Amino acid sequence: MERKLELWLVRHGQTVWNAEHRIAGWSDVPLTAQGEKQAKQLSAHLQGVDFDGVWSSDLNRAVETARLAHSEPKTDDRLREMNFGQLEGRAWDEIEPAHRDGLLAFEGFESPQGESTATLVARVCSFIEDLPFGRHLVVSHGGVLRVVSRSLGLDRFMGNGSLIVVDWISQRLLRTEEPPAT
Repeated sequence: MERKLELWLVRHGQTVWNAEHRIAGWSDVPLTAQGEKQAKQLSAHLQGVDFDGVWSSDLNRAVETARLAHSEPKTDDRLREMNFGQLEGRAWDEIEPAHRDGLLAFEGFESPQGESTATLVARVCSFIEDLPFGRHLVVSHGGVLRVVSRSLGLDRFMGNGSLIVVDWISQRLLRTEEPPAT
């Protein structure tokens, strides 16, 4: 039997705070109408694919994206976005330059009264290590997808409603899909 671990990772659809360029980590911000549309558009890429598991962050924006794109997910809080602490809800241009630079670098950063990138990486890797072999749909957040892309030697920030497919065992990127520009 082939031992494969194929991850189909989706970033949730656009939220109210994404549209306002606000930082949303553990805040449970709803999808916009555009975010719902992005989630529904993903279904074309997922249709006919057999998944051994469908997973999402426990935050509503990820759960709802999974439902609209494919099916009801099992939730796991290890798939949450980074806890941004004092930066939660703040507009990008209101954040101190040192914090913006740290977030963009995505290494060695710790959000004030929040989480570090190292903690985020450990939590995401813990989730992946616990998955059984097979093909899994995982609906999560931008930081989680960035953790996975960086583990492959890439550093991609995927937009809302994006899909990245990874062969985890061979550490290969198999496919990416971005939503159509609106």
